[in-house]
Amino acid sequence: MDGRLELGIYSFAETTIDPATGRRAGTAERLRDLLEEITLADQVGLDVYGVGEHHRPDFAVAAPAVVLAAAAARTTRIRLSSAVTVLSSDDPVRVFQEFSTVDLISNGRAEIMAGRGSFIESFPLFGYDLADYDDLFADKLDLLLALRAGDRVTWQGRHRAALKDQPIYPRPVQNPLPVWVAIGGTPQSAARAGTLGLPLAIAIIGGEPARFTPFVEVYREAWARAGHDPTLARVGINSHGFLADTAQEAADSFWPRYQDAMGRIGRERGWPPPTRAHYDRERSPSGALLVGGPQQVTDKILYEHELFGMDRFLLQLSVGTMPHAQMMRAIELYGTVVAPAVRKALT
Repeated sequence: MDGRLELGIYSFAETTIDPATGRRAGTAERLRDLLEEITLADQVGLDVYGVGEHHRPDFAVAAPAVVLAAAAARTTRIRLSSAVTVLSSDDPVRVFQEFSTVDLISNGRAEIMAGRGSFIESFPLFGYDLADYDDLFADKLDLLLALRAGDRVTWQGRHRAALKDQPIYPRPVQNPLPVWVAIGGTPQSAARAGTLGLPLAIAIIGGEPARFTPFVEVYREAWARAGHDPTLARVGINSHGFLADTAQEAADSFWPRYQDAMGRIGRERGWPPPTRAHYDRERSPSGALLVGGPQQVTDKILYEHELFGMDRFLLQLSVGTMPHAQMMRAIELYGTVVAPAVRKALT
């Protein structure tokens, strides 16, 4: 890594109904659009594209590695990450093999962002008990790290059959294959990433970003206590947002999709429905949403860099299904206007 702030995008490939038109994007159409969006992100000079994992009808991607392998064949330089791999309900051997394959196809551009998952559909789907939510993740992360450490693995845990001097192939181009720990906001998770010497990705999707600074402090303190080289600690911030040519256009285009998506998820989880006043507060200079024209988004990224000193920033441009043409314009503005301005300011 060259020490500069990496800028990128992540997506869950939503297939929600567009509240402006009443139309739902088909899964095949959404995946074709997603591959075009990743290709454009590569062409305009963004650093990273992450693809999330869900197992429900309003998202098109249940197998991020498959999508990233398709993207690898279309791109030349952008790094390709899961966002996230729900490691708790997956088999670490298959995860390692899949992402090693993406790494080989992409000539060393694959990454795994491992998390416990904010949605729980994968647990009953693959036969896991939610009562083991945290223990599953710790057990499987331990195995994943053992798999990337060498091509013959001996390991024993609580939630998977043991391995005894088992050869694991294929091996990736990168050694080691990058593994990030993604968290939603618990100090224990931040401390785990620091203790293990792994990069930390924090999802900030509501409230004031400043309230997340203690998690970065916990991470860096745990990193130092474990004796890792302090210059190698890495922090990523993942947030919702949208770009258009003007701040008003971005705000008005993003709002109905945000209202629909967050309202629907809120009904599942007991949150109050979002209001336009709340949305506008979140778009303010100290709020969590990066919705605006290029200048507003540039300023917000630089503000968060002052807070966290992060090494990577990923923007989720499609909280609800945005029209493809508007997504492509947002990516173009991000790569050709915002990214150069941020890099210049931080040089």
